[in-house]
Amino acid sequence: MPEVTTTSEEGYSAENDVRDFSLTIDATGEEAPDTLETLLAAYGSCYVPALRVGGEQRDAGDLGKIEITVDGDLNDDDKLDAVSFDIKWEAETDDETAQNVIDRAFELCKVHDALKDSLHAETSVETGAF
Repeated sequence: MPEVTTTSEEGYSAENDVRDFSLTIDATGEEAPDTLETLLAAYGSCYVPALRVGGEQRDAGDLGKIEITVDGDLNDDDKLDAVSFDIKWEAETDDETAQNVIDRAFELCKVHDALKDSLHAETSVETGAF
């Protein structure tokens, strides 16, 4: 079971210990990435290996280099309202295969599964990008 210990001595910054790693998150975004930036980074970082496995499982093979620009839209209360992925990968794939890979990756991504439906990322993809 995943376990994180979050400690804040003062202010809005917190040190997060994850196994033998440490990650600073600052709610104000002044001294480190803020909480929503960190969530978006986790979503994109989870989706990359899901794309790789999805590529193998949906006959696209090795996707090569992958780059995802993850954008978050905020509502009037500065809470995350929507997420979008602009995906590029190196391998050339047709539109149907690319969509099959994207769909399978969402099924595999644990962060995607943990988000409420309204925050599931909208996607665009450019294949043969690198």
